[in-house]
Amino acid sequence: MNLALKDAIHSPTRFALTAFGVAFLMTAMIGMTGLYRGVVEDALLIIERIDADLWVVQGERAGPFAEGSAVAPDMDRRVEGVPGVADVRRFTQFTQQFAFDGATRRATLTGVDVPRDDGHWLPLTAGRWLHAGRYEAIADASTGLHVGDRVRLGLDDYDIVGLTRHMVDSAGDGLMFVSINDATAIAQRRTSEEVHLARATHGELAASPDGSSVAQESKIAAVLVRLDPAADPAQVIAAMERWGDVRVLTTAQQRDLMLNARLWKLRLQILAFTGLILIITAIVVSLIIYTMTIEKLHEIALLKLMGARESVVAGMIGQQAGMIGLAGFALSLLIARLVFPLFPRRVVMDPPDLAALGLALALICAVAAWVGIARASKVSAREVLS
Repeated sequence: MNLALKDAIHSPTRFALTAFGVAFLMTAMIGMTGLYRGVVEDALLIIERIDADLWVVQGERAGPFAEGSAVAPDMDRRVEGVPGVADVRRFTQFTQQFAFDGATRRATLTGVDVPRDDGHWLPLTAGRWLHAGRYEAIADASTGLHVGDRVRLGLDDYDIVGLTRHMVDSAGDGLMFVSINDATAIAQRRTSEEVHLARATHGELAASPDGSSVAQESKIAAVLVRLDPAADPAQVIAAMERWGDVRVLTTAQQRDLMLNARLWKLRLQILAFTGLILIITAIVVSLIIYTMTIEKLHEIALLKLMGARESVVAGMIGQQAGMIGLAGFALSLLIARLVFPLFPRRVVMDPPDLAALGLALALICAVAAWVGIARASKVSAREVLS
């Protein structure tokens, strides 16, 4: 006599609802951990892909991702002269709203230092990399743009020559890549009202090189450095930081700043919610197993009257908890794979995370089984006669 199979066969609706309840709780946990993994991957996309050994940013700043940064426009020429430097590129990134097809859209513009860098590190799904020095752009598919579209950014029109997929920033905005000169021009655009206010405050200002009557600060956020294979990074960093107006960060430091500064609160919040759902799941599964055990006290007493050992009863209850946990976890994986691709943000389901959540569910089922076994152990064989 197998109580677990008997209960599942004779009460399939209750078993299915129980399994689905556990599955939805597990799906929520998989979704939160996967959302965090997706945010981390999105935030580190540029840092991981752009192939830089060092980031030269504004002095006493942790930019350009953790906080704002602006370096001198000619900083790349200064960095080029440092012994051990093999290659330099200018970098900037900022959020921009633009109108297209009658709607206002939002993207994070990233400056690519053409011709030193044509964007070959971008995973294109269509089109080509940046060839011309001006008025070309590569956009992520999440922006809703396609190859051949023309979009107005700042005061100029840009042709979309390439498409990427899953290239977004930590906020979920799609990335758009233009040349560094185009990015600087777009960032320096001022409205007529801004010009008027600036003149009213500071008087007539001399025209800047880009034609604006407002004096502009540098829009270059950082200079990316690739080192010679034989160079000592510590010596190169020390040589540049002696200038006093820059800070030099390694790629590992940029990654650490992103994870432990900008995303730290998000990590704690997701961990807290995941822990809360784990506790709720433990309570729900324990109550379910306990209720099922209460309903079968007569059968348990009959088994004991027939001479069944405690281990037999314990095995049956444990099997029931295991069936519920296994069915719930399998359903949660199915639901996750069907639903998460529809989410606006990327949800990454890493096998190690799934294994950890599966282990957590197994421990929850073990605790729930222990609750049921503890109640069943108090049943006496004489209760079958009551």
